[in-house]
Amino acid sequence: MILKERKIPLLILKTEALLRRLPAHHPKIPIINEELNKRLAGYKGEASLDFPLDFLDSKEYIILHDLRLPDSDRFFQIDTLILTKKFALILEVKNITGILHFDTVYNQLIRIKNGKEQVFPCPLIQVNRQASQLRRWFNANVSKEGLPVNSFVVISNPHTGIKVIPPHIDLSHKIIHRNTLPIKIEQIEKSINREISEKLLKKIIRLLKKQNTELESSILSRFQINQSEILTGVFCPACSFLPLERVSRTWRCPRCKITSKEAHMKALHDYSLLLGAAITNRELRNFLHISSSYTATRLLQSLNLPETGAYKNKTYTLILPEETTVIKRGI
Repeated sequence: MILKERKIPLLILKTEALLRRLPAHHPKIPIINEELNKRLAGYKGEASLDFPLDFLDSKEYIILHDLRLPDSDRFFQIDTLILTKKFALILEVKNITGILHFDTVYNQLIRIKNGKEQVFPCPLIQVNRQASQLRRWFNANVSKEGLPVNSFVVISNPHTGIKVIPPHIDLSHKIIHRNTLPIKIEQIEKSINREISEKLLKKIIRLLKKQNTELESSILSRFQINQSEILTGVFCPACSFLPLERVSRTWRCPRCKITSKEAHMKALHDYSLLLGAAITNRELRNFLHISSSYTATRLLQSLNLPETGAYKNKTYTLILPEETTVIKRGI
């Protein structure tokens, strides 16, 4: 049973919004594109687990995606966590093509593709650290017994080769292809006899969901971009012209002449992703290119947003429908 669904990561949505809102020849676009493509590849790899995970008995296995849990004064993140009454299993997914050499001497991952070598941080170090942190979390929040914690590095591309340095070391119990995941989970299941109670399992799930904390970070700060560099206005949903004109309670495109009553919703999504959820009447007017304070107030009130303050100090919190745009690049 999937208790925490996989969603498009917030950082991907923020990065896409940033690219939409930068001038075409902004010097940082290549860097931002490179990071976005890496994150999209990672997300695609994680999503590819959905098929093999469907083979698990939904009554016996609890699946939680994208957890970020506290560990003393910091946090640790888990791509996918599987829970049963017998064990917890961390899955660290890698979507890397080519031939992968796991160097156990220098703790690094070497990818050979098209005759070229590239070095990555070793995911074994990462997943072992996550397992230690989850054990500490169990000890601090549940009990000293907790659950046995296992972990796999899952290679999502079935055509990716796996080798180990030195070659005599067997890491088949730690590094697997995604298609072998159900078999490996069954092996763990058969190797453990002790079970925790249904009550304790439910407590663990409740605490995991309660303590899960999504990372809130400024995408502008991440790439050292000033707010003044962001393009404002409402995009045309048909031809992407910017900005649309506000005419008689609707948006009109000067280029293709279409009209839309809802075009501002995408712009407000961008505002929330780039500049935060809090917005005032003046900030909305500046961002959407609306001259009338009355028009801005009417638009804000139509969204039934939470409000704080009064009159000129009133601030609205943008709680909008979830982003449903399909990611086109890299997937």
